[in-house]
Amino acid sequence: MQVDREIDTRGLNCPLPILKAKKSLNEMQSGQLLRVVATDPGSVRDFQAFSRQTGNELVEQLTSGTDYIHVLKRR
Repeated sequence: MQVDREIDTRGLNCPLPILKAKKSLNEMQSGQLLRVVATDPGSVRDFQAFSRQTGNELVEQLTSGTDYIHVLKRR
């Protein structure tokens, strides 16, 4: 999957990964993809709620070792 921007929020706990994702999405164009790499297990649930509340599409979520990867499409 070709993403337009990636942010590394490893080591940060809620709500920082969401806040950094929100800031990045605000700087992006509609339809662009943002990948967020986090280590907070709560980020899975947080990004699902964030997607519902903001209208940004949660394209993919996966776990790789201790990393939780979230891909969002800017609305």
